[in-house]
Amino acid sequence: MPSLALAVQAAVVEEKGGPFRMRTVSLQAPRPDEVLVRIVATGVCQTDAHIRNQDYPTPLPVILGHEGAGIVEAVGSAVRDVAPGDHVALSFPSCGRCQPCRQGAPANCAHRSELSFGACRLDGSSAYSDGVHGHFFGQSSFSRFTLASERNTVRIPEDMPWELVGPLGCGLQTGAGAVLNSLRVRPGESLAVFGTGSVGLAAVMAAKVAGAATVVAVDVIETRLALAAELGATHTVNARTDDVADRLRQIHPGGFDYVLEITAQPQLLALAVELLAPMGVAALIGGAPAGTTATINMRSLLAGGRMLRGIVQGDSVPQIFIPKLVELYRSGRFPIDRLVRTYEFADINQAFADAAQGTVVKPVLVMGE
Repeated sequence: MPSLALAVQAAVVEEKGGPFRMRTVSLQAPRPDEVLVRIVATGVCQTDAHIRNQDYPTPLPVILGHEGAGIVEAVGSAVRDVAPGDHVALSFPSCGRCQPCRQGAPANCAHRSELSFGACRLDGSSAYSDGVHGHFFGQSSFSRFTLASERNTVRIPEDMPWELVGPLGCGLQTGAGAVLNSLRVRPGESLAVFGTGSVGLAAVMAAKVAGAATVVAVDVIETRLALAAELGATHTVNARTDDVADRLRQIHPGGFDYVLEITAQPQLLALAVELLAPMGVAALIGGAPAGTTATINMRSLLAGGRMLRGIVQGDSVPQIFIPKLVELYRSGRFPIDRLVRTYEFADINQAFADAAQGTVVKPVLVMGE
């Protein structure tokens, strides 16, 4: 295990809304519970864009990235689950000691906010110097090397394509997990999905895996709606040209068993509740800027026992659910390769620009040698 700090290349956000700039930063050796990973590929997620724009408060300058995939280079003395040479996906962090973690719900860790957005370890320390913050989502994967913990490092098969591994750690896990873990959609049930980015399309694919009879994808980008139809949506609705409420009521007059709201638009969360069947569940996945509120018709919740809940990371235990998604991909039932476009690490700003314009579903940065 290396005993000295490493000089590593990383993409750093230095000011609110600013570009990613390549810098060489100093990274300490892993502590006993940490894992040093050489990043080979990493997904680009909307949450990274939110932090760059300071929609959520995170110290700057900072190394973002939270869908890393790579090879273990070294492990701390207390690490048992992975070893040098292992291929791994990096997922969300959790403390392992709070009540949700001990109940098998690490996605709802009591320290989730500090571990994900605090840009430091839980004890307030940092493995980075040079005035740069790291440890974003317990990984900061927009870097050629990074530190993670044993708890958010998941061993994956060596034949899994690198560009497909990283997105499993957050976006795809979140969408698929919402359907398979959180809502537990059953054969014959109905689901509407508001937003068909990578999270929404993962939900569509998972709904097909679950055997849902009616799966409606809602978006404003026609190419994404067409892709949703190819991946399992039985109906699509273009919110730019259609009256979403009217179309969904036409498609399923009795209301939907489940509605997933991924766009983080308050009016769509309110609509999600209105479109539920009795005993139906509306679930918020989309991350809204701090302070965002939505007006909900309280009588709609009372009438018929409807429910509204939030879902984080698809209620997943990464070490269990990510291997399940790998097997679904291998069996041809979760074709995540249809979502991915790769970019060289140096082209990170172009990847973010393309994602913002909606011309790519899931950008993935590849590091090269």
